[in-house]
This record gives sequence, C-alpha cells and structure tokens, in this order.
Amino acid sequence: MNRRPPGNGRGAHRKALSIVQQALEQGHPVEIDGLGSFRREAGRYEFVPESRPQVFVAYAVEDLAPVRRLCEGLAKAGCHPWLDKDKLLPGQNWPRAIERAIECADAFVACFSTQSAGKTGQFQSELKHALECARRRPMDQVFVVPVRLEPCEVPTLLARELQYADLFPDWERGVRRVVRSVRRAASRRQPPKLLR
Repeated sequence: MNRRPPGNGRGAHRKALSIVQQALEQGHPVEIDGLGSFRREAGRYEFVPESRPQVFVAYAVEDLAPVRRLCEGLAKAGCHPWLDKDKLLPGQNWPRAIERAIECADAFVACFSTQSAGKTGQFQSELKHALECARRRPMDQVFVVPVRLEPCEVPTLLARELQYADLFPDWERGVRRVVRSVRRAASRRQPPKLLR
C-alpha cells in the first residue's frame, strides 16, 4: 500500500501558499533566497527574479574576519554572497541547506589560507560538492573560484586546472578580479523555472 507521509503533498503546499498569500496581502514581499521575491502591486502578484550574481563563500572558521570583508566587497559590487553564519537558521537542516545553496549559486568562492588549505571537515566537504557541481556544467564555464586570503598553498587538484585570485598584497584589486569571475559565471545563468 502506498501512503504519503503526513504533512507531504497537497495539504502542505496549500498551507505554504496560504502563508505566502497572507504575507503578500499584508503588503510584505516574500523572498525566496537566491531566486527572487513575490510582491503584490495594484492587486496583482508579481515575481521579481533575483538579478544579482549568487555567490557561495566557503572558508575555514578561523578565517571568518577576512571572509566577511570579502563578502562586504562582493555585496558592494552588486553580488549576493551566501555565508553560512548569516544564512542558516536555527533548526535548519544545515548540510542540505549548504548543498542546495552550492547547487543554486552562480559561483563558488573557495577561500584558502594557511588554516584552511590542509584542514579536514566541512570546508573540504563543501569544496568536493562544488567540484561535483562544476563537472555538470560546460567545461568553459566559471564556477569554482579559488581565492587566497594570504600566501598559502592551493590544493594541487585546483591549482593544476583553475586560476586563483590573491587578495594580497592589494585587497581591492583581488576583490575586483573575483567579482569579474562571478559576473562571468552569472552571465550564463538560466532563468529559474516556476512550478505551476
């Protein structure tokens, strides 16, 4: 016997749509992170797709301060950085949320330092998932953008195939180079398909 688990299916979709509709009726836009937002104007509902390049930023926790500075530079240049410390919500299934954010990103910026280059754990897991996503894209399309926060080694696998950007000794120049790569990646974006 095929039974749907409780909470799945049409009932859950209706409840989600009802919540979205209530927010829109009250004049609040409803943002779907990385995709765009729904708005109500002149009695009509409108979906406005996200136009800013979506950037997943991977890093080692020890590098949070310079990574936040990089995210500020990306945001000032019109990009939309995804940083786990800012985007993950309490109670959220964070491994799945991170995988989805990587898959939806226009570019994956991997931040290397003396701390992260040889570190095991979440940073390496995110990098491996990004490389899998990159393999599903056209070969000439930019996706993984290695960035060195300081003089350090970039893993041989990446350094052999991908050009990396240095944020030293000239931070602003380095950020501009990263932004150019991110914009190039976003220029190949396919518009999201809406479910009907």
